Amino acid sequence: MKHIKTGRRIAAVMLCLCMLLPLTGCGESKMSQRQVFAMDTVMTLTAYGNRAEAGLDAAQSVIQSMDSMLDPELETSTTYAINHANGANVSVSGQVAEMLSTASTVYRQSGGALDLSLYPVIKRWGFTNGRYYVPTDDELAQDLSRKCFDKMILTSFPSSGSYAVSFPSYAEITFGAVAKGCASENAVAAMRNAGVTSGIVSLGGNVQTLGLKPDGSNWNVAICDPNNTSSYLGVISVGETAVITSGTYQRSFTQNNKTYHHLINPETGYPINNTLSSVTIICEDGTMADCLSTAMFILGESKALNYWRTYGGFEMILVNKDNQITCTKGLMEDFTLSNDSYTLKYTE
Repeated sequence: MKHIKTGRRIAAVMLCLCMLLPLTGCGESKMSQRQVFAMDTVMTLTAYGNRAEAGLDAAQSVIQSMDSMLDPELETSTTYAINHANGANVSVSGQVAEMLSTASTVYRQSGGALDLSLYPVIKRWGFTNGRYYVPTDDELAQDLSRKCFDKMILTSFPSSGSYAVSFPSYAEITFGAVAKGCASENAVAAMRNAGVTSGIVSLGGNVQTLGLKPDGSNWNVAICDPNNTSSYLGVISVGETAVITSGTYQRSFTQNNKTYHHLINPETGYPINNTLSSVTIICEDGTMADCLSTAMFILGESKALNYWRTYGGFEMILVNKDNQITCTKGLMEDFTLSNDSYTLKYTE
């Protein structure tokens, strides 16, 4: 997006490097790699084999198409059309319908922890353009009055395979909490359709893998250290899946010696204040993983674990401000702690 500044690009590159370890043991298989800037993030795309370049072309095309489609400030985008529809139906793609449907499911199950209609609040804080500002209570109350994700109407037309969505006339939504997860999922699908059987996409704090490494071994994905983003706290060994992290360190600003991060409490309009510093979700569905990483962070440790126990379908790494890591039991054989400043426990 055009308003992103160079400094934020550099920060995104560092995050990418932190999330993805060097891929060792890949044999002699041809590797192609490409960097793309989209969705406010520097993205690294990697593919192996004779169809690698074709796969990267296909993945890049998908990502750039989704970037243009989802930018809420771009007048030709789907998001802009939704936000200026005055309550009317807007035709949307299958990708947008998938994001809205998945986000709606997590919204209901989490009691509103993930809310795509918080765009007025996010804009007020300046997280959309870097012009940071601490709002007044009255300003936040005004913006929060426009929350309406529970009033979304998503309609499917099976005969034509099309979709339409409508929101109340006062709605303004953003796909920021789900776009990169959906983009990585669709980028991997595009690589697969182009004939690639081994690859990985790293979109900021989002990593999605395609198949296994060329030598048949698992991928090693590093989990960023929230206290030192140039390092990592551990490594997770995965097959084909998504690994998506939300953390307070990813976007923040300091004013009057107080730091404000971008993970907003939908109830108060202020950055959530709980014991967590990062949440990592491991889930085959990249769109769902992205939704869950935000929602679980907002819920906090205890409620996030209760959500996992109730609904399942994913694994999770919770890092709190006391440098304690809690992993769900499915990661016992896959997560390796590599930073002795943290303590690790697994939970049932």
